Amino acid sequence: MAEYRTHMKIIGDILSTTRDDLQDDDGASVTYLIRKANISHVRISRILSTLVSQGLLEQVNSQGACKYRISSSGREFLQAYQTFSRFAEDFGLTI
Repeated sequence: MAEYRTHMKIIGDILSTTRDDLQDDDGASVTYLIRKANISHVRISRILSTLVSQGLLEQVNSQGACKYRISSSGREFLQAYQTFSRFAEDFGLTI
């Protein structure tokens, strides 16, 4: 049986991708994030909009394309999320 990811897990995946998977500081394109997060364009657009408005991601224009990179607040949030996620797993809980 396939295990479904929670909304928080998807957010964690997006933030991790923008922190870890990029070779340069230009940011990640929407297409790249769609492939890495494995969700639809409509859904990721809503999530990215929320993450930008909350200050967890920065939207940048690079060579005429809209890209996203993690902010310092996003790094702090991701660290706290990963810590709590490991803590919850130790008790058999999923978030």
